[in-house]
Amino acid sequence: MAKRDYYEVLGVQKGATKDDIKKAYRKLAIQYHPDKNQGNKEAEEKFKEATEAYEILSDDQKKAAYDQFGFAGVEGMGGQQDFSSAFRDFGDIFGDFSSIFDTFFGGSGRRSSGGSGVRSGANLRYDVDISFKDAVFGTKVEIQYSRNEACPVCKGTGASSGTGKKVCSTCGGSGQVRHSQGFFSVASSCPSCGGEGYIIEHPCKECGGSGAQKKRQKIMVTVPPGVENGKRVVIPRQGDTGPNGGSPGDLYVFFRVKAHEYFERQDTDLYCAVPISISQAALGADIHVMTLDGKTIKVKVPPGSQNGKMLRIRDEGVPTGPGGRRGNLYIKLMVQIPAKLSKRGKELMEELARVEGEDDAPKPIPLAELSEQ
Repeated sequence: MAKRDYYEVLGVQKGATKDDIKKAYRKLAIQYHPDKNQGNKEAEEKFKEATEAYEILSDDQKKAAYDQFGFAGVEGMGGQQDFSSAFRDFGDIFGDFSSIFDTFFGGSGRRSSGGSGVRSGANLRYDVDISFKDAVFGTKVEIQYSRNEACPVCKGTGASSGTGKKVCSTCGGSGQVRHSQGFFSVASSCPSCGGEGYIIEHPCKECGGSGAQKKRQKIMVTVPPGVENGKRVVIPRQGDTGPNGGSPGDLYVFFRVKAHEYFERQDTDLYCAVPISISQAALGADIHVMTLDGKTIKVKVPPGSQNGKMLRIRDEGVPTGPGGRRGNLYIKLMVQIPAKLSKRGKELMEELARVEGEDDAPKPIPLAELSEQ
């Protein structure tokens, strides 16, 4: 296969900076790295091709020779076969080792340096159902859940009383073993100690060597006013206790808000619909409407109100912050047409029709007017 221009290989312009070249190579190295494409010869060749291009273009002397004379200018300078200089400082390209491990293998960066380092405990999640009203105005709820706590017998060490931990002979206590993969020396979790860096020869009988026990816990959770469905609060240090005396993780409480029978919410505004009679719509009226918090407010219906008209009531919506500020309540008027009329009611409606007159050949209403209602 004919060699491609190094700039073309990395997808950068000839005047690209060192940072641009490094970013371009990093992207390709992650995409085509052999550990992520085992058995894929095409990916391996692309990886080698990108590595060769980076090795030349990242070196000022080699880059200058290549820019002036092309491939002939770098022949014998390591451009074709020797890629070692491209990896003298692997971290210069990929950052610290944890980011490399995360990139290629999806590993966790929670571990501190050394296999016996202290780690934080796992974060936990708890979903709680709350009413629509409680979500709007806030409340407190008690939740119960299980979490790992330090074993009371071994105090979280995992070892029986009077015994300790032995440094892992396989990894020497680092928790990692290294092996070569192509041009890389890659570290992975030690198979003997599971990455802990030590071996417990006499595990605690109470916890089986885990150093933790499941405990049921009750706590009160504050639901902030105005919380929306799917939102969460974080309660620090209420997750699982970390091994080896590590700090506990956090508890994430997610809220699932139940629908309300009469009210809906959009941002900080509340919406409801109330029925009114034909006479109330035509003549106007004072009606009394129950709000979400249970109080009754007087609402003025303007004369000539049409079906679907929206009335805005200020400061009866969702709290928006400290100081009692709230959104608005929107009331949709629904004009009720009687399904049956009494004899007297029918006479009055017929008289109204004669007095006001009725159009027996109505024209369609313009769509622009409908959108304004």
